[in-house]
Amino acid sequence: MAANEERVPGDARVEAVPVPGAPPGPGVTSVTGSPPASEVTPTAPPTESVLSRPYRALTLGIVSVVLMIAFEATAVGTAMPVAADELNGISLYAYAFSAFFTTAIVGMVGSGQWCDRRGPLPPLATGIVGFAAGLVLSGTAVTMWIFVLGRAVQGVGGGLVIVALYVTVSRAFPERLRPTVMAAFAASWVVPSVIGPLLSGTVTQHLGWRWVFLGIPVLVLLPLVVMLPPLRRKASGPPEGAAPGPGDGRRIRLAVVVALGAGLLQYAGQDLRWIALLPAALGMALLVPSVRTLLPRGTARAARGLPAVILLRGMAAGAFIVAESFVPLMLVTQRGLSVTMAGLTLAAGGAFWALGSFAQSRPGLEPHRERLVRTGMVLVTFAIAYSPLVLVHSVPVWTLALAMAGGCLGMGLVISSLSVLMLRLSAPEEAGRNSAALQLCDGLSNVLLLAVTGALFAALGGGSVSVGEGAHGAAVDGARPGAFVAVYAVSAVVALMGVGVAGRLRSAPPGG
Repeated sequence: MAANEERVPGDARVEAVPVPGAPPGPGVTSVTGSPPASEVTPTAPPTESVLSRPYRALTLGIVSVVLMIAFEATAVGTAMPVAADELNGISLYAYAFSAFFTTAIVGMVGSGQWCDRRGPLPPLATGIVGFAAGLVLSGTAVTMWIFVLGRAVQGVGGGLVIVALYVTVSRAFPERLRPTVMAAFAASWVVPSVIGPLLSGTVTQHLGWRWVFLGIPVLVLLPLVVMLPPLRRKASGPPEGAAPGPGDGRRIRLAVVVALGAGLLQYAGQDLRWIALLPAALGMALLVPSVRTLLPRGTARAARGLPAVILLRGMAAGAFIVAESFVPLMLVTQRGLSVTMAGLTLAAGGAFWALGSFAQSRPGLEPHRERLVRTGMVLVTFAIAYSPLVLVHSVPVWTLALAMAGGCLGMGLVISSLSVLMLRLSAPEEAGRNSAALQLCDGLSNVLLLAVTGALFAALGGGSVSVGEGAHGAAVDGARPGAFVAVYAVSAVVALMGVGVAGRLRSAPPGG
């Protein structure tokens, strides 16, 4: 699944939207520490749904935005190698990805402040336009550096959009409907994950890679036309009872420092020389104090309630995305599968992720939300731990496909449930800031774990792997199974720690 993410979220890589804490549904124990929600959260009759008249246009609009992000994530990734080759920029290939993720950090933090001061409408509209502008800049690039610049512009726009989307959910939908909205976000990734690469590959082959980048901005028109009018009615301006305040320039500066530190870590992770320790150390020196300020107090130690929710979001996303990223390479180099067949082992992931997200939205499971998260983390941990077993040739590859499908089911339970919990634990005036913090933790966990596992993989001989065409679609040259085992061991440990953190999602009682 692409977060990044997220897929975004994701996604459904759905990043939780802090919310006015609304009263839980029938039979649900209230989360201690949540603000009284009856005064700040809209209510909905039990018969209403996200497609009822008051919410239909807004639901279709925000789902259209997620569809746009999902198509971009799946289609652009397919066309990227051809673009880099034509622009003579293979050496800068990694920067086309890192530029997006690092500038997105700045967009997220800026969007959080903007949403809290003016509502989600301005950052959402600006972000969509910026996202499209970045695609156009990359699609018309004549050099690789201009292409990378376009990806950086796109990252800022994406960061603005993803935070504004979840603040929109917190402001415009009653708590009873929010799990369903999160499930809709996850479902929006299913179709793009299946047809996105195929469509992008066909366009790249017959029309050229530029049309992939230039065609996606057309998708911007539908979300803007459909969602902006109802969004203006339901969620424009600052939260009720809160006056717009001045922006916090310090947080923006800290976000820039975090982005710089993340970029240094990504650079160091690609260089195995001892000299690479210098940018790595500098990156950590920039990251640690800045992140401690941008995330809620107690996040690093998994303090109960909101800090644990944000930390677990990063742990789950980082561990699973890292593990999933190495599956195709492992099957191609170690089991001799073709690239197409290796990719098919993950083909059902989007559907199972959506299924998990749909399951958590059922009203009958509302009282068991924390238990759902722990169950999901157990499934994720099992999937990651099982993956390296296919290095043993007597283990059928199809069993890995089943395990990864189970892991995606678990991620659907975890990500959407964490979103709902975030909604309860955030006051209206903190919705933007907390949503940005969640996104920041998600992005940084991916950067850190990819840097660590990538360096470990290369150091243990993974860097000597080469893929070519052979009798079964691939040839193996110097592949070392131990490198894959190390990657999955790190990811499995992080996921297992997440099982423990899942027991700390409910706020401590007063004086506890």
